[in-house]
Amino acid sequence: MAQGPRHRFLQLAGPTGPRRIHFTDWGPRRRKRAVLCVHGYSGNARDFDALAAAFAHDTRVICIDVAGRGESDWLGSALEYNFSRFLADIDAVVASLGLREIDWVGTSMGGLLGMLHAARPGSNVRRLVMNDVGAYVPLEGLLEIAGNLDAPARFATLDDVQAHLRHARREWGEVPEALWQPMARHAARPADGGFTLRYDPKIATLMHKVPASSGLFFWGPWAQVSCPVLVVRGEHSCILPRAVAEAMAGSKRNARLEQVPGCGHAPSLMAESHIAIVREFLCLPSSSSRASSRTPKSSRPGPPRFIRLPSTRAIP
Repeated sequence: MAQGPRHRFLQLAGPTGPRRIHFTDWGPRRRKRAVLCVHGYSGNARDFDALAAAFAHDTRVICIDVAGRGESDWLGSALEYNFSRFLADIDAVVASLGLREIDWVGTSMGGLLGMLHAARPGSNVRRLVMNDVGAYVPLEGLLEIAGNLDAPARFATLDDVQAHLRHARREWGEVPEALWQPMARHAARPADGGFTLRYDPKIATLMHKVPASSGLFFWGPWAQVSCPVLVVRGEHSCILPRAVAEAMAGSKRNARLEQVPGCGHAPSLMAESHIAIVREFLCLPSSSSRASSRTPKSSRPGPPRFIRLPSTRAIP
């Protein structure tokens, strides 16, 4: 059985002084290739505990608390919370660990960050998993994310935190029952005789100020991604419309689409069947993946693949 995570901090300079980024480090310590997991907008590194534990027997897995979330320090102002800052922080963590190649697994915001990183010239992203997010995010989806950020300023007990998470994450699909209690513990911190959620309230304020528009467009960066990509879509997701997912899979020969039944935004990646999708994709031979990326554009891609997942059981 894999050992638990090693908790590590990287100190970085900031406009208002030093700050720390927290990440968990699973599996073999000195591997120069790692799976890098990046959570959603209000998530934290521990959302990937089940996936990391499943891989850590022979794979290094790094799970980052993006600034303002989890154990990472909060930033001085709301405007500092932006994708450029998050990517720079992740670059610093990757450089500090001496990683040469990364397999990026990103949920929602974490998937967008992975796409932006993989679109860079010379990116060291070997494979990319985009969990229920794509090259276009409709306004309806952004408003849903904002609504899920509404929470009491204080919870009396961890049971109350768990009840809130069960509601806010109701579209995650299969979540082993045994994981809800530790999920609540990792999502909250003691405060004023009770508990408060473990993220900076300023990030919720930002989401409630989304300008009226038709959504967010990332087709430009998507076109620049050359590594193999797995797009995971929740069956009922309004964040990743089916038409967008199909267009992404159809535009690249080395892009695959998997739809997870019984989920909205976003598949938990905690159930064994969810983890199996990611494991199978990351274990594809790199030589065939690279050969696929060199296929002439005149060759038409096959249809996107949808699968129905088997029933799941709890992860011990």
